[in-house]
Amino acid sequence: MKKNNTGLNTYCENTWCPGCGNFGILQAFKQAIISLEKKGMPRENVVVVSGIGCNSKITDYLNLNSFTSLHGRPITSAQGIKLANINLKVIVFSGDGGSYNEGISHLIHAAKRNNDITVLVSDNRNFALTTGQFTATSPKGFKGVSSPEGNIETPFNPLEIILSSKATFIARGYSAKIEHLENLIIEGIKHKGFSFIEILQPCVSFFNNYQFYQERVYELKKHDFTSLKEAQEKIKEWDYIDETKKIPIGIFYKIKKPTYEEAVLNRLNLSKKEKQVNLKKALNDHL
Repeated sequence: MKKNNTGLNTYCENTWCPGCGNFGILQAFKQAIISLEKKGMPRENVVVVSGIGCNSKITDYLNLNSFTSLHGRPITSAQGIKLANINLKVIVFSGDGGSYNEGISHLIHAAKRNNDITVLVSDNRNFALTTGQFTATSPKGFKGVSSPEGNIETPFNPLEIILSSKATFIARGYSAKIEHLENLIIEGIKHKGFSFIEILQPCVSFFNNYQFYQERVYELKKHDFTSLKEAQEKIKEWDYIDETKKIPIGIFYKIKKPTYEEAVLNRLNLSKKEKQVNLKKALNDHL
């Protein structure tokens, strides 16, 4: 059932290709924001940060606080925004090219630090805005403008990398399963710590794999989210290489851990307290 998105739409003309998976992501995100707002989250406390790419146009279509960063660099901007105001809910929109190619180091270190931000990666497995070059998750043999005879590289599994980087919330969604994706986004935003959600997003212009996903995607049943072993097993079910395997979507891993922002504030408060003690001691010595 379509939900009311009143107040979140903007005047900007949408320039995504008809049938693009980003439409499903936009709808799921709007529904998630409305749901969270009804539960008490002020809309003005939400900040969306994007990079450059088809998916990053989403900030133009959302009537929310937003910041457009450089390609592959939205996570660094989001980290600064969160440090400046820890009361904000900071959500990053990035693509597989920006996240897993140019921005891979920022992604890994944000997960390691457990920055309290939510990162949504639209993975269409190609650089779509620049007409179809291969990315780190493009399948071997993928034919595009940079690999007309077929990509010779083997894709990696980003969820494995994120898990080994110590992320505290890891999930995967599918742009055609809007209600399911909405719930994942809600849980990711509510999570205190680094939330990573990869979204399988067909690109109808340069890698139209709707049928491929429709035949293979399945929703994970409830399991022990705190189990590293279970998370590893579920994440490895689909390796981005074997195109015959089923593809699990849902939450793979979720644990509680102090955030980077908490550590920084504790350090600042400790330093402030030490300065006050030292000042008091100096005054007493002077008297």
